[in-house]
Amino acid sequence: MIRFDNVELRHGERIVLRGLCGTIETGSLTALIGANGSGKTTLLRAIAGLHPVASGRIDRDGVAPADIALLAQGSHLDRSFPITCRDVVALAATRLGPFRSIGRDRMAAAKAALGRVGLAEMASRPIEALSAGQFQRVLFARTIVQDARLILLDEPFTAVDAATTRLLMSVIHEWHAQGRTVIAVLHDMDLVRRHFVHSLLLTGQSVVWDGLPGLQAA
Repeated sequence: MIRFDNVELRHGERIVLRGLCGTIETGSLTALIGANGSGKTTLLRAIAGLHPVASGRIDRDGVAPADIALLAQGSHLDRSFPITCRDVVALAATRLGPFRSIGRDRMAAAKAALGRVGLAEMASRPIEALSAGQFQRVLFARTIVQDARLILLDEPFTAVDAATTRLLMSVIHEWHAQGRTVIAVLHDMDLVRRHFVHSLLLTGQSVVWDGLPGLQAA
């Protein structure tokens, strides 16, 4: 369970979120929604421990940093580094020393994860050659390999078509069925209503829990 106790978040002197209280249950599927600039990405990063809490407290109920996977917005990531899709996925959650190679088991897991997102044939392709949608699938494969208890997704369906959205939603539902906690920043309200049981709506400096009409499980 993730507990928010009167959480306030800031960027410099500007307050982006104030007075957040409530809980996200273990194993739940929650959409984080709101207008641009309402603090969605900031809150996601604060849950991951990557953004300081100005006041209040976020209690992750003993979930260690190694048990948290954050899928950042693909458009904000540098794809110019010469590395293949397989290596990007295989390097997830590894701590390799100098000159150490990636193990056979990790490579097998990366291959399986790429297959799950429909990119098995592109394992050896450099990431700079991918479309935005293909790169988003690589990020999902990387998240699969991380095998985390808490999964945080920041706009995971940006620049992907309807077929890819359906594929990636099926991965999210698998995580949910496995008892993992999934929190996703989303803008498509129809998608939220169809697939997410819970929502957290950020409106300026206030919040509304499960305030979106018609929320239902897929």
